[in-house]
Amino acid sequence: MEKKVRSHISQNEPLLFELSSPGKIGYQLPDLDVPAVDPEKALGAGQTRREIEDFPEVSEVDVIRHFTRLSTWNYGIDLGLFPLGSCTMKYNPRVNELVARTEGLAWIHPYQPESLSQGAMEIMAELERCLAEITGMDAVTLQPAAGAHGELTGVLLIRSLLESKGNPRRKIIVPDSAHGTNPATAMMAGYTVENLKSNDLGVVDPEALARAVDENTAALMVTNPNTVGVFEEEIVKVCEILHSKGALVYMDGANMNALVGISRPGDFGIDVMHLNLHKTFSTPHGGGGPGSGAVAAKKHLEPFLPGPRLARKGSQWTWNYDLPRSIGRVRAYYGNFGVLVRALAYIMAHGGPGLRRATMDAVLNANYIRRRLEAHYHLAYKSPCMHEVVFGDDHQAKRGVKTGDIAKRLIDYGFHPYTVSFPLIVHGALMIEPTETESKQEIDLFCDSLIAIAEEVERDPQMVLKAPHTTRTARVDEVSAARRPVVRWRREPAQSKAAD
Repeated sequence: MEKKVRSHISQNEPLLFELSSPGKIGYQLPDLDVPAVDPEKALGAGQTRREIEDFPEVSEVDVIRHFTRLSTWNYGIDLGLFPLGSCTMKYNPRVNELVARTEGLAWIHPYQPESLSQGAMEIMAELERCLAEITGMDAVTLQPAAGAHGELTGVLLIRSLLESKGNPRRKIIVPDSAHGTNPATAMMAGYTVENLKSNDLGVVDPEALARAVDENTAALMVTNPNTVGVFEEEIVKVCEILHSKGALVYMDGANMNALVGISRPGDFGIDVMHLNLHKTFSTPHGGGGPGSGAVAAKKHLEPFLPGPRLARKGSQWTWNYDLPRSIGRVRAYYGNFGVLVRALAYIMAHGGPGLRRATMDAVLNANYIRRRLEAHYHLAYKSPCMHEVVFGDDHQAKRGVKTGDIAKRLIDYGFHPYTVSFPLIVHGALMIEPTETESKQEIDLFCDSLIAIAEEVERDPQMVLKAPHTTRTARVDEVSAARRPVVRWRREPAQSKAAD
């Protein structure tokens, strides 16, 4: 048989199990300076085992090279643009990481006495003050662990306020341009959801909203800018419609990267909102965390905020647990502290003018992409976009190419794909958010790639339909991968010498 030669440039890196060689170890320990103890005698035979079956035996250099090679397969923000819309996957300054790793902050424990936690409490208090100023709200809680958790906290605040008035009401209105977590949050809080269709501009129609609001309406959950990347220009009127019927307005603040330093939700009538600190205010996120869904509220909702709350007692910070109207804890301890440190470091490093410039750059970058690509891809809405722009695959679909095909082909050009098929109100959506951290050169490379793909669709659609061409794994059967994933490695029986 022809012998397979393995190369360092091979993209088929073996598993550690396959690299294993009996007798190899990755460490050296000095001889014991105390008498040896038999583990079975000390712990009992049922509590120990002499070896782990099939455990890989590899040297230190095997491990280092294996994981280093694997790391070169990963696409990350340190390599290039992450154009995922509504996710704000931007580069985060390393100084924020340095601050978060300060020994006194990195090793602090929530069970420490207050007298030894004054620095951490000061950080949280200052961050609450900054976020209140940025949003135009009166009070902030840092407890919620991430965005959807912040949504639930905000809706529970609304419910508690309405209950205190004798009627929590029964429904929450959610526009079709809101984030998908909004209706789920409303239902988790015990409300029914009424969907509100956007108008031709991709925003809430005040007249349609007025018809939907009645005495059973508890709130409107609105994302602003919404998921098609458009600012709700009638937001003041929208808030007035809700308030006139005794209802409240919740704003999903996941897209605050388009508003910070420019517009404050509290000034245009929002009652309560959440912020994704891990998106807008600098924490590398993805893969499940970490995050922070800080909630900012107006004065009439402040008594219901989760406890405990920071309070000043003389010259010291303390935790106030005497909150009879609070909805109670929504998370163990006080929030994801490392994320809070990074957020404050980011805010202090930029200052007010810097935060405003970052927002303006994010909006400029998105509109630049809009202008460069609008001749090649269907523009979903003609309104000027904010921090993200949404196209559709209408032009390419005529040649049998869908948004997922374009995204796979984009991988061959060295870019992470945009958000595919979302928002759902745009058929075949291509949702792109460049953020403020991308240069014109990087954005031009990205746009050039998408333009080249659009031209390929017209010239040779099969080139796109069979993409990606340069990855370790070619196009997979996504249905089978989702329904019957192979998640466990099994050692194959040893081949016989005859087979060799």
